Parts: sequence; structure tokens; C-alpha cells
Amino acid sequence: MIVWINGAFGAGKTSTARELTGLLPDATLYDPETVGDALRLLLPRERLDGVADYQDLPSWRRLVVDTAAALLAEVGGVLVVPMTLLRQEYRDEIFGALAARRIPVRHVLLAPEETILRARAATVGGDDGEGADASDGADGSDAGTKGDGSGRADGGRSWSQAYIASYREALGWLTSDAHVIDNGALTARETARCIAEALRSDKVALCDIVQTPEPTAETVAAGVLLFDDHDRVLLVDPTYKPGWEFPGGVVEAGEAPARAGVREVAEELGVVLDQPPGLLVIDWEPPCSPAYGGLRLIFDGGRLSPEAAARVRLPGPELRAWRFVTEAEAAGLLPRHRYERLRWALRARERATVLNLEAGVPVGAA
Repeated sequence: MIVWINGAFGAGKTSTARELTGLLPDATLYDPETVGDALRLLLPRERLDGVADYQDLPSWRRLVVDTAAALLAEVGGVLVVPMTLLRQEYRDEIFGALAARRIPVRHVLLAPEETILRARAATVGGDDGEGADASDGADGSDAGTKGDGSGRADGGRSWSQAYIASYREALGWLTSDAHVIDNGALTARETARCIAEALRSDKVALCDIVQTPEPTAETVAAGVLLFDDHDRVLLVDPTYKPGWEFPGGVVEAGEAPARAGVREVAEELGVVLDQPPGLLVIDWEPPCSPAYGGLRLIFDGGRLSPEAAARVRLPGPELRAWRFVTEAEAAGLLPRHRYERLRWALRARERATVLNLEAGVPVGAA
């Protein structure tokens, strides 16, 4: 299990996490900032210069999950993780990848009043991010650490004050997702005791992230394109991976691909297709570690009437949103390989044909 302690700069994440590891049986402190420190040594300077925050690096997000899984395999028990996640899509990606490995996550938010956060931020010193006192503050602040979750080591006053504004914007989804503790008047040890008690009494619920297990071999997946009266295509925003996607999913053992597409559309959107959809594209996706690749089939599910679109219902933990988009809009929402698959599927639909792709590129007769 992972206990993920979230919160703004100065909320007391790191000092609380240290105390909590002493209260929970078989607990280990895991600070993902160490992953960022390693990437600063390993990645080319030009790559690092292109991001303001190492959380924006896909390698950081992947390694955070891989390292957590490796640590749990090595030591077992509970990992206590003090790390700020203010971008919901990053939270979804990381927690979703943990869920795929069957690692449960309990999410805690330390949320002292903003005036307290600003006061703590004002005590941060120069460019090294150190506080005036090299020890953890008795008020639970992260003095003397880089436990701000920012991916930066330059926690100066102006930056830390601006950081609170980003935190304030994220509070909407944070407070609905995590178990909230106002630790403004608590020491780090008192805060840790509150978390330990909330865990024992099951007040900290398991995060409601859904993802199928990571494949162990090549897979066959079926996606279904649904259109509105303006020929815009319906895309969905999964909580468990970055980027938008078509409705669909992995074909189960013994299941016909077209029927799998019908099943997935019903499960994901509440839309029941009255007949199997027609095939548009077969795309071979090459393996790219850690993914195994496989066959990706895209079907034409036809048009949804305005009345049918109004009845679309999303499963809460799996999909965040849906929308109809033009091909040009899809280019800005889909990862490149999915967009290429969509682009050729739309050409196949226009030509009333089926296209065979390999890694997104047509092969054979078109």
C-alpha cells in the first residue's frame, strides 16, 4: 500500500511523512524528489532546459511508479510518499499506473489555511531553498527540506508565493479526491497521528482509479468511432493515462473484436449500438518498452443523434470527460500515434474501404 501525502509548499509533507513511518508497521519513506535528482544527473541539459518542472518529464512519472513498485517488492509493507501533485492528469497517470500493478493508494491532503502557507513560504531563504532553521519546524512545516513537490531546488520567496496560487486552483479536485487534514495548528507528529488514526478507521478511502492490469504480451484492442451530425468524432479523456482516446479497450479472450467494441461503448458511454460496427483500420503497434504493442482495430460506430448524445453517461473512476471534436482539434488532444490511427480511419471511412497500417503507416493496397 502507498500513503500519498499531498499538499502545497510548506504544508508539512516531508516532516509528517517521517513521523508517520514511525507510527505505521513496516513503513518506508519514499520521496519521489530523489527520482528528479537522478534525472537531473542523467538527462541531457537541453532536455532539462525544456521543462520548468521535472513532473513534466514522462520519464519522471514513469520512474516514480517503477521505483515504488520495486521498493514494495523489496521491502513490502507501506510506502509513505510526501509529494505534491497539483495537476490532475499527472495524479491520474501515476495513481492509475499504480492501480494497474495492483498497488492500492490512499491519498491524504495536508491543507492548513493559506495565511499559514504564505507565512511559512516567507521564511524560505535564498536560491538553495533552505529555511532559516535546518531542522523541521515544530509547526509541521518543511523547513530545511526540498519537500515542496515542485521539482525545483530554488524555492525562493517569489516562487513559493506564486506556487500557492497553483495550489489554490487545484483545491477543487484535491479536496474531492483526498482525505483532508487541516494541520495548521498541529505539529508534524500530531499530524502523523491524525493520518495513522484515519487509516486505522478506514476514513482514508482507496483511490477510485480504474485500470486494467498491465499486459504481459501483445494485445488486441478495439476502438469505436462515433460521430455527430457535423461529422465530428467522439473522444474520451481517460483518468488512467495521458491524452485523449477513442471509446474502446482490450479484446477479451474468446471475444470477437467488433463485439468487444460494442461492449466497451456500452460500458464507457452507456450507448448501446444496435449492430456490430464496420471495420475501418487494422494497425499493428510495435512493442516499445514497457508496452508490448499488438493489433489495434478501429471500427465505425456510426452517427449519434442529439438525443442519443444527451444520454451519454461516463463511468466515474475510468473516464473524466467526453466531447465531439474535428479532425484538427483531435490533433491537439490525441497522442501522435493515436492521431495517425484516427487520421487514416477517417480516410478509410471517406473511401468506404479498410486500411492496413503498421505503426500508423498504410501498407499494401490502399
